[in-house]
Amino acid sequence: MRNEIVAPGAGELSYEIRNIVTVAEKVQSFGVKINWENIGDPIVKGEDIPAWMKEIVAKEVMENDTYGYCPTRGVLETRQFICEMTNKLGGAQITPDDIIFFNGLGDAIAKVYGNLRPESRILMPSPTYTTHSIGEAGHANAVPVCYRLKPEDNWYPDMEDLECHVKYNPQISGIMIINPDNPTGMVYPRAVLEKIVAIAKQYDLFIIADEVYSNIVYNGEVSVPICEVIGDVPAIALKGISKEVPWPGSRCGWIEVYNGEKDPRFKKYINSILSSKMNEVCSTTLPQRCIPALMQHPEYPTYLKERIARYEKASNITYQALKEIPGLAVNRTNGAFYMAVSFRKGVLNDRQSLPIEKPELQELVEGIVNAPGVSLDKRFVYYVLANTGICVVPLSSFNTDLLGFRVTLLERDEDEVRRIYRTLTEKIDAYLKSA
Repeated sequence: MRNEIVAPGAGELSYEIRNIVTVAEKVQSFGVKINWENIGDPIVKGEDIPAWMKEIVAKEVMENDTYGYCPTRGVLETRQFICEMTNKLGGAQITPDDIIFFNGLGDAIAKVYGNLRPESRILMPSPTYTTHSIGEAGHANAVPVCYRLKPEDNWYPDMEDLECHVKYNPQISGIMIINPDNPTGMVYPRAVLEKIVAIAKQYDLFIIADEVYSNIVYNGEVSVPICEVIGDVPAIALKGISKEVPWPGSRCGWIEVYNGEKDPRFKKYINSILSSKMNEVCSTTLPQRCIPALMQHPEYPTYLKERIARYEKASNITYQALKEIPGLAVNRTNGAFYMAVSFRKGVLNDRQSLPIEKPELQELVEGIVNAPGVSLDKRFVYYVLANTGICVVPLSSFNTDLLGFRVTLLERDEDEVRRIYRTLTEKIDAYLKSA
């Protein structure tokens, strides 16, 4: 090309959760059965969508209005319904105009970060979900600025580290949390959220809270929505139906804006997000129209409760299996449907491997793991994939220096869950002893 057309650092923005699928499909072509533990899609893992839910969608499909544009902010009746749900929680109160719908949270995240000034930074947790770190780094053309989540303390944030970043980096304009967290499955205690809000208030920042998993909590934990503790601090909560309903293919998410009128700069920022959405006219109408009927259906609480019970059981099976390995730091998952596991420092090296029966498959894997700059946990993940068919994601791809892996808790067959993690436990032990 006549000119350089790619932004600095753009080639470094990698979505490993999806990248590994391409390799896993090649592994599958060699006759290896794949267990897809890499991506949080309940439908792929066999979630049975009940007839009453399909009937609601089918009914809306028969309505002519569903085929037209909706208001840019979203379907008014749905925004009114969401307002009522949120305002019943107490804390910050919102109106329908404080809600903007997007084509999934990926779209929302892109708009939230894309409308910031390049020099304004959002302080991110580490590890964190890739879409957030890619979006924030992309807008700034710089590496993310992060506070540490502590694997030695249930993945809770290092509050001293968080405040030091805020205090000594004047470019930081906001703090981001994911609650319950992806990739760790940690649920933020109320006291921790209150401290984060206090720091935001002290330094005149806003908060971004990704709460897409807010109703998927178990093992006795309680998810505290940011609206309950935000006070008069400006904030954005990101929510959606991809995980809870679950309907990931709907690409339907929204933001709720708290205290949007209390700071002129924040108000201008929210208006810029709305304006960027206006350029697209609106988000998809059909799933928005379905939300009130889905969430008010008498079977919905029971359906959600049954799913949560499965995740709780899987979290405990997985925790009991992996915590027995001395080389791992393992915390029980209490929310969402992921578990992040880190290797203890120094246990991985570039000589470790697992046997791969087929020479062509071995050549494929070794071509990946021996490439320059490949992290040690990515090496582990690809050997496990080729040896067992278990597809997990390297933890280092979640914007962290920690080496490890992330798994999901979506497998519906309890016997299969036990088999997968019994196998994984055996292979981790063999891998660590291989060199």
